[in-house]
Amino acid sequence: MRSVGYVSDPRYLEHLTGPRHPERPQRLQAIVSRVAASGLAKDLSPLAAEPAPIEAIAAVHEADYVARVKRTCEQGSAILDSMDTGVSERSYEIARLAAGAGIAAADAVASGICSAAFAAVRPPGHHALRDTAMGFCLFNNAAIVARHLQSARGLSKVFIIDWDVHHGNGTQALFYDDPTVFYFSVHQWPFYPGTGAERETGRGPGQGFTLNAPIPAGCGDDRYREIFEDLVVPALERFAPDAIVISAGFDAHRDDPLGGMNVTERGFSELTRTVMAASAGLAAPAGIVSLLEGGYDLDALAASVESHLGALVRG
Repeated sequence: MRSVGYVSDPRYLEHLTGPRHPERPQRLQAIVSRVAASGLAKDLSPLAAEPAPIEAIAAVHEADYVARVKRTCEQGSAILDSMDTGVSERSYEIARLAAGAGIAAADAVASGICSAAFAAVRPPGHHALRDTAMGFCLFNNAAIVARHLQSARGLSKVFIIDWDVHHGNGTQALFYDDPTVFYFSVHQWPFYPGTGAERETGRGPGQGFTLNAPIPAGCGDDRYREIFEDLVVPALERFAPDAIVISAGFDAHRDDPLGGMNVTERGFSELTRTVMAASAGLAAPAGIVSLLEGGYDLDALAASVESHLGALVRG
């Protein structure tokens, strides 16, 4: 059985967002400590990340924007574009490293070394637009991975699953007219950032390749399970992707301070197993690349990542 890859790096702690910011370095420390204490590390294949090449980032972001992120961070600015996106002098390089971790995970899966891989990274990415930072996100890690799988690994179709409590408006916008990347999101509604209505299904050649499941606050494991069984599994079967990318935000957990959902760590494990089973049932099983997005209660985040990784390892 092929292994499950795991990417993290202590340099992610160097992305400083300011005092009392929810997207803080302690998130990664909590995850790393939990993975070590759980005994899961012996079942994971460590993968090393390097900063993503500029051309890989520029495949989804405008070159002027990439240069502006670099300049803004190196000048010591405290915010980028939106008041909620804190940055520091090292943030540009660390954001490149986060995208690079996704690429390392994608390469391990696409080459057949790993059946799945998880990248425990920060900053997150799914709110980042082509030319704008927002929602704690600088570069769109999931989008960069999807394009890398296509351009560098020759894969035709990529399916992105986003279960973060917030809609991934950046990822949706980047692929809204693209029939080669299917974007699915389940998210709290109404909620930040205000996108992700059911009627948002794609544009032009991308019509029908965006699927949103906006649901009210308070939904828990059972509702999420229904949505994955009723919407995600059939969509995966129709689209038959070559790879699956998960924007794995864990802020739908019942203890998260930013969300209003009632999902448990066991629920995230069930979602993971559902995706794995659907992938295995495809004519050409798709590998899974999972990227950390949100999750802001340290204990809930660590427990959810442990459950997610446990499901990837044990099925």
